[in-house]
Amino acid sequence: MSPWIRILIVLSSVAIAGCASIPPEAPELSGQLGTRITAIESSHNRLLEQFFAEKRRRVDEFVQEVWVPTFAAEFFGDQQVDAVWKQVVASNDPKDRLRFVVMVGAKLQSKINEKRIELIEPLEDLERTVKAKLKVDYDQARAINNTLTSFLQSASKVEANRKRYLEMLGITDKQVEAFIDETDEAVSDLVVKAKGAQDKANSGKAFVEKVKSIAAKIKS
Repeated sequence: MSPWIRILIVLSSVAIAGCASIPPEAPELSGQLGTRITAIESSHNRLLEQFFAEKRRRVDEFVQEVWVPTFAAEFFGDQQVDAVWKQVVASNDPKDRLRFVVMVGAKLQSKINEKRIELIEPLEDLERTVKAKLKVDYDQARAINNTLTSFLQSASKVEANRKRYLEMLGITDKQVEAFIDETDEAVSDLVVKAKGAQDKANSGKAFVEKVKSIAAKIKS
């Protein structure tokens, strides 16, 4: 449970005790808490952005250090490409070699870009999903705090609202708390666990499916 939720519960408990027991500072503190919630939300979002930036960096490392060498070996191992390469090597015309390098280089770069987009897009979709979920939670927290502030200011109908306020304050989101571990595990599986050539070929697909699965769970 986050600190500001604990504070809300404390304030609610104070209110529940009755009008006579509400300290004069309580409404002001509750109003200040609303401002603090917004500041915490901004910090939370910055940490989230840093987390996903680091995951994108690790995916880029995987593409450059693991996938590209494997793909290049398969590409140049193709019989037709190998035959053309041998002809170029045997040619005495520098223009032939330049044309080959330009043509092959463009194709390789295109494939590299496609693979990067394939792996990065699910991460970016997951980041947007989590941000949207957090926004809903923080908006709800602000709404609760605003209601509680008004409640403390009016200091009325305490017992009638007791159960409803406590239920409103029971904000938990185990999915958002767990997604960090699951995303970290997915990136680690992509970067670390792929050993053989077949593992490397399949790891990208497994990574995309796992990240999409995390996003689907958060959206549900």
